[in-house]
Amino acid sequence: MRDYSGQTANRRGDRDVEITDIRTCVVEGNFEWNLIEVETDAGVTGIGEAYRGGGIPELVEYTKRFLIGENPLDVERIFRLIVQEMSGHGGTTGKVVTAASGIEIALWDAAGKLLDLPVYQLLGSKYRDEVRIYCDCHAGEAYEVEDGATAYADADAYSPEAYAAEARRVVDMGFTAVKFDLDLPGDNDPDPFNGRLTNEAIAHKRDIVAAVREEIGYDVDLAFDCHWDYSVESAKRLAYELEEFDLMWLEDLIPPENMAAQKEVTGATRTPVATGENRFRVHELTDLITDHGVDIATPDPTTVGGLAETMRVADRAEEHYVPVSPHNVCSPVGTMACVHLGAAIPNFDLLEYHALDVEWWDDLTTRDDPLIQDGYIEVPEAPGIGIELDESVAEDRRLDGTSGF
Repeated sequence: MRDYSGQTANRRGDRDVEITDIRTCVVEGNFEWNLIEVETDAGVTGIGEAYRGGGIPELVEYTKRFLIGENPLDVERIFRLIVQEMSGHGGTTGKVVTAASGIEIALWDAAGKLLDLPVYQLLGSKYRDEVRIYCDCHAGEAYEVEDGATAYADADAYSPEAYAAEARRVVDMGFTAVKFDLDLPGDNDPDPFNGRLTNEAIAHKRDIVAAVREEIGYDVDLAFDCHWDYSVESAKRLAYELEEFDLMWLEDLIPPENMAAQKEVTGATRTPVATGENRFRVHELTDLITDHGVDIATPDPTTVGGLAETMRVADRAEEHYVPVSPHNVCSPVGTMACVHLGAAIPNFDLLEYHALDVEWWDDLTTRDDPLIQDGYIEVPEAPGIGIELDESVAEDRRLDGTSGF
């Protein structure tokens, strides 16, 4: 088997650095944020974030068996080392790649600090000074997530008026792009399993979109997420009904596994179709892009394999003139990593922000000013990802029963 462990010894002294420890902390935000620190013998610590959910801290802990002593500057080699060493654990996809993504981001932060460069520069270029943010928001108290289950609210929470009111509130905060969930409790009638939408359900969704458009107009970009709920025929019917509203995109209409089905849905409507957040590594997105199964690619850097792997996805997308808008439900740590990615990718469009209701979101960093201002995040010039974690806040918000930094 290939050996991606350190094989070279010829390196200038100030870059002859070793990883000495890797730590995790699960923070309870609107999701369970998996924060990661990579400590080095140069006194530099890199911070990163892996996609939300269980199992990640245990996988990160396992990597210490073979990552301690490796040089943190070899970011991409170390990612391949993790995949190779854990290939028998399902390491070419799934949660191993997710854990590796968080470590990879922490390594980029450490490398930037060691070399006194911002991460975007390490990734190769800077195309923009600020990154536009779209706010993922919810109508009223539309739903809440508790241990992976969706708890639907009363029907009034899903009224067109509730969506329109929330859209106005968010736009008045300065956001120029917003997204809502369009999968609703009524989708489960009369059958909760087959993915078919009734005429009544489609009409209700149309009323929601119409109400939001009437409230905020067409100068604000507007998207809706369907969370892989529908059959092909219902997805096509819904997308057709929404064409007149000139959406930024309609996201995740059908389950993600079948490329031919995805291509059929995308090709059947002039409503732009977005997907890609739950695919792993460039291999699982290549066909989606090259077969024109998507109009906007939405890989999640904290899932897909980290920043370098997302760059590879973006390269494939650029070859086919497809924009990239990364999925992001992270704390400020993962978000700022994505900001550097947005600076470095020519076909980057805009970045998701999914923590509007987390009032202490900015408190996780040591900076004084909010990261998001008037719907944008400025690309930082500080070394690494450009922010430092407030570990006391992370500890205060740590998930019960998990270890901290």
